[in-house]
Amino acid sequence: MSTTPLPAIDPKRTALLVMDFQNGIVPLAPDADALVERVKGAIADLRTAGGTIGYVRVAFTEDDWSAVPETNKSFSAVAAAKMLHHEDPATQIDPRIAPEDGDIVVRKIRYGSASTTDLHQQLGDRGIDTLVLAGISTSGVVLSTLIDAADRDYRVLVLSDGVADPDPETHQVLLGKVFPSRAHVVDTAELRELLRSA
Repeated sequence: MSTTPLPAIDPKRTALLVMDFQNGIVPLAPDADALVERVKGAIADLRTAGGTIGYVRVAFTEDDWSAVPETNKSFSAVAAAKMLHHEDPATQIDPRIAPEDGDIVVRKIRYGSASTTDLHQQLGDRGIDTLVLAGISTSGVVLSTLIDAADRDYRVLVLSDGVADPDPETHQVLLGKVFPSRAHVVDTAELRELLRSA
């Protein structure tokens, strides 16, 4: 799928970010069960190679809701409806790909994985310079996290078959036209080969 040569990656300096794979969001993805199985495989591949797995979920406390200003077009509606409470089952990570001891787990309250979390500090503490992105949705958490990570000079790979969006056209435009200028777009099989050759 890639048109540029793929980078050599050091698994020990690589983190796979599994973003918004939570009970209330996974069912919104097209062919959700197959998506989860592909991401589950990528998690296993990176674990075996000695890499880091990071989980990102979106969830709010009462204080988070009250702090969302009405100027925020997306999240003011979430706050007004009291959606995605941090203790609600809908905000828990899909049990098929549950975190294990030693994984990074952060809770965010905006689209991107880092703007409202300590994710970058935790990645820096582990010497991570390469990120592999999997997430729902392509136009939400994946887009926001990718732009932020590229601006922070990470090497970024997006798993083309590990991201999904309710809008197929938007998904294709992002993967085909937007993401390649900032990241290497690979599928889970290509990631496995990169890890094997590391």
